[in-house]
Amino acid sequence: MAQPALAKWAMIARMPGSNHVPSSTGLALAAACGAGVLWGSGALVVSVLVERHGFSPENVSFWRFLIGAVVLVAVFGRSLSWRRVRPLLGTLVMAGVAMAGYVLLWFLGIERMGAAVPTLIALCLPPVIVTAVAVARGHERADGPLLAVLAGAIVGTVLIVAQHGSTTSEPGAMALGVLFSIGSAVLYAGFSMVSGRISIALGAGPATAGLTVVAAATMGLYGLYRPYAWPADVPPQAWFLYLGLVTAALALLAFSWGAARLKPTALTVATLLEPLKAVVLSSWLLGQRLGALQWLGGALLLASIWALGRRAAAQSASPSRGRRDDLHDAKA
Repeated sequence: MAQPALAKWAMIARMPGSNHVPSSTGLALAAACGAGVLWGSGALVVSVLVERHGFSPENVSFWRFLIGAVVLVAVFGRSLSWRRVRPLLGTLVMAGVAMAGYVLLWFLGIERMGAAVPTLIALCLPPVIVTAVAVARGHERADGPLLAVLAGAIVGTVLIVAQHGSTTSEPGAMALGVLFSIGSAVLYAGFSMVSGRISIALGAGPATAGLTVVAAATMGLYGLYRPYAWPADVPPQAWFLYLGLVTAALALLAFSWGAARLKPTALTVATLLEPLKAVVLSSWLLGQRLGALQWLGGALLLASIWALGRRAAAQSASPSRGRRDDLHDAKA
């Protein structure tokens, strides 16, 4: 199921991104959007595992990363040489810990507040954080088109998600859920800003394998305090395998491949497709009707991503601008 798709990515993703940067950023944007779509399906699966089968967010996160790590190491392990990893070891470890942290904090927020508000915070804050950092460092220019794209994407995401509201009325759970979600947003923003550098240096496949191994090891440390349990029934086992193969291995591989070719702002905006996919799946599988504002939000989000692609393509067509950006990224 996911293995053929991984095999198609393997030949492209083994080599460093600097040697395979296409002339157009369209494919890279599509890869980032694809990661968001796959993660959107994962959000629904996580809700089912937590609410219907009683699994903790920590348990789901560990098995998701562990299965993904096993698959990615099997495919890309031979390309992950110590000689190439050693100069980036500190960055790789910090990014892998951040990846484990932002997923776990998001799941913890969902456990306390339902999916809507944590998703809203965890996904809408990172583009703002990343853009602010990029503008401050001179990697982006805060012009009208960029701000319009960012505003359209965030407003669209709010309209998609906000209608569902929070599932808790307890102030303590609400406050803790908001804190978890903000922490997830900060970690995801930081991860997005360094993941491209790792993918360029190692290649998307080896980079994703290394990051996922670190994330699985990080979650494994928590298991020493509270041991994890593998499900005994077939349906939860299938969902765990789906999370590991599709939303960890395949989605993270697509994300890393796009990260090597996109600026962090474009990367975080593209993955805002995650809540749109989750809401559409909920409507289709659970019979939840989409309101007019949700359809409007989806249209706004898609239009913003399309405009972002046009902007990125125009920037990559300017040789002087591309060289200047490469110099900034090399110094980062």
